[in-house]
Amino acid sequence: MAEETGANGAAGPQVRMQVLAQYIRDMSFENVVVQKGLAGVEVQPDVQVAVSLDARKRTVEHQYDVITKFKVTSKNKTNDETLFLLELEYGGTFHIEGVPEDQLHPFLLIECPRLLFPFVRRIISDVTRDGGFPPLNIDNVDFLALYRQEIARRQQAAEAEASPLVTN
Repeated sequence: MAEETGANGAAGPQVRMQVLAQYIRDMSFENVVVQKGLAGVEVQPDVQVAVSLDARKRTVEHQYDVITKFKVTSKNKTNDETLFLLELEYGGTFHIEGVPEDQLHPFLLIECPRLLFPFVRRIISDVTRDGGFPPLNIDNVDFLALYRQEIARRQQAAEAEASPLVTN
């Protein structure tokens, strides 16, 4: 057993991640129903959630800021009128060691947002409830799929930029 543990320990450095801070960087909630007064209109909400991510290295060694950006739009299916708009930028400061350089980018944009997501979900639920709507509990976000989509989009953009335009 000791030999197996030794061999596993030699495989690479152990990953160490610590959340140093979590914070709302920016947030806005616009209750259009109250502003426009949609009384008497049948409401069938259609909720759209857009997610984007950003990460950057801090000046302190092994520290990174990761920002999750959520844009939640609720429209009435019957007339396509906006009911509310919520924009939230929620960030975390992380201390990360032991992640190989080639795996750091996906680690920052997949694992770190996974840790922040339950807090984002709670904030969105509380804000929509406090805004006069039923609390919105957004579905889990597949950050791995989101990361893969972004990589594919970047590759397509690079290929489109590299290929010459054909004109007749």
